[in-house]
Amino acid sequence: MAASCLRRLRRIPHLLLQPAAATHCLFPTPAAKAALVTESCPSAEGLLSTLRPGFASNGNFKHQWHHKLDSSVGAVLIGHAVFFLGLSNGSAFAQEDSVSPAAASEHAEGNAPGLQRIEDGSVVSNEHTVKWRIYTDNGREFFQKRQLDEAEKLFQAALLEAKEGFGLRDPHVASALNNLAEFYRLKKEYEKAELLYLEAIEILEESFGSDDIRVGTAVHSLGICYHLQLKLAQAQTCYERALKIEGRVMGIGHPEYAGTMYLLAKVLSLQGKRKNAECLAEESIRILEEAGLGDSPTCIQRMKYLSRELIKSKRFADAEIWQRKILHVLELSKGWDSLDTAIAAELLSLNLEAMDKLKESEELLERCLAVKKKVLPEDHLQVALTLVHLARITLHKVLNDLENANSDVTAYYLAKAKQLSNDSIRIAEGKLNCSRKDQNKINSTSTTDTDKIAATAILLQALNVFGFIDVTAKRLLGQGLVLLLRLPLEHLKHGFFKIDAVHIPGTPRPFIWTGPNIIYVGYSTLQIHFKTKFGKEQDYKSIEDVLRKCISLYKEPHTRRLVKKAVKQDYMMCLRKLIVLVQRIHPFPQMTGLQELLVEAGQIIEELAEESTRNK
Repeated sequence: MAASCLRRLRRIPHLLLQPAAATHCLFPTPAAKAALVTESCPSAEGLLSTLRPGFASNGNFKHQWHHKLDSSVGAVLIGHAVFFLGLSNGSAFAQEDSVSPAAASEHAEGNAPGLQRIEDGSVVSNEHTVKWRIYTDNGREFFQKRQLDEAEKLFQAALLEAKEGFGLRDPHVASALNNLAEFYRLKKEYEKAELLYLEAIEILEESFGSDDIRVGTAVHSLGICYHLQLKLAQAQTCYERALKIEGRVMGIGHPEYAGTMYLLAKVLSLQGKRKNAECLAEESIRILEEAGLGDSPTCIQRMKYLSRELIKSKRFADAEIWQRKILHVLELSKGWDSLDTAIAAELLSLNLEAMDKLKESEELLERCLAVKKKVLPEDHLQVALTLVHLARITLHKVLNDLENANSDVTAYYLAKAKQLSNDSIRIAEGKLNCSRKDQNKINSTSTTDTDKIAATAILLQALNVFGFIDVTAKRLLGQGLVLLLRLPLEHLKHGFFKIDAVHIPGTPRPFIWTGPNIIYVGYSTLQIHFKTKFGKEQDYKSIEDVLRKCISLYKEPHTRRLVKKAVKQDYMMCLRKLIVLVQRIHPFPQMTGLQELLVEAGQIIEELAEESTRNK
């Protein structure tokens, strides 16, 4: 019976990184699925990428990992940006191979890599060609200012002028087509972009032949467009064709060739061809290393991707090798007091936890927490995230060493885990409370939507972990009584002394408390804790408190829209698990006053499930 209880207690959601969108949407959409993770940023986007629940455990306490495409957000964007052809040099400009939709919007606000100024050495010059250059440059300027309607008109005008000035089938027309296609791709109007890319490719093939590098670049851009629409077969065909052209023209050791190979690996992974994807990703990294780019951000990003792919294939030891390599590179280039290094170490620690290497995992997490507190405010969401990880691993340590631990040691570690969870909850709640205050301010930007989503997701994970901790404590240490002892008047200035538990020798006995509640008294050492704030205790004390908080997220206006949309799946999962945990420790909820709470939680789940069914 005890073993069965412990098996259930050890099913703790693990927060190991899974692919997630940079514009994190915990509720998947086709656009979100096409986004690439950027872990090196201390923003909420980076946070959310580590929050997807990918851990489960079986009845033998062994860790398992699963990846569901429809419950994660992630894999791709990429891509060569639009190129501009000049008859004098035939050059093709390309952007980095890992630009996400979020990054695309950043480029739109800053420096969109696919929309560059015209540097054309063509001998053809007339009124139309001059206008083509002016409209293209002005369109880029408006795009960077996020004045999209004006930018669209200018790119369309540039296309018309290119046709008038150079002729309908001239490569400059292909350039203008590609500019407009890139504009629509960044606006996520993929069908319009696709048709324009195809027309540009046709013109380039007529002008330069099907194996020209400019054709390869255009085919690469079309592959990106297919990739973002999850038209995987078409994207694979485009990338494979581009790869052949680049290999022949640039050579198989060129970084651009490696970039296309990396994108092809991503497509194959989404198609379930994981082994081939891993081989291509590793080869892409090898090419960069041989080109002297082994410590570049691009190479580190690809190593992170490969480690995630290996984890999805349950090759934890192989993933550990790459994660240690990433950490080594970052330690040498940035030092340990870098947030990038701390985040890389945290990802390694989560993988180590999955392999039951709990001691090293905990040491890494504690070091990460110290770095984050040093370089970030103590109430930063990155700090809250690490606190959740530490709380969970502390609980895992307790459960892994039950045979050797005595009740005092167990109580100590459970109290530590509970405090870590409470600290994480406090930070996340603080961010959400700020967002509630922001609603009363006009044009307030202090808490962004992404921060709110991140805070809610972290809060749900912390509530979930706290629930497991509390149930574990009650199973192992007994329920206990909680009493308040008033001190003599001269001591009241110091607040309350609180008796957390009463030691009752022998078999635990039920006691009738004043009211309808039945309290079971188990064994525990009598402890008295000093409270500095009279009448104010913000920490959560039991799983019942946590369940009430989880329900309140649905009832509060400032968080209701988040749990109904952005973190809907996480919220429903958390609420279901808390209901089950409460029912396990209170088999007769009607006798403990919890029946109404459980009914309300059940009704929320039904409402959300019905809403999901209607939206299908």
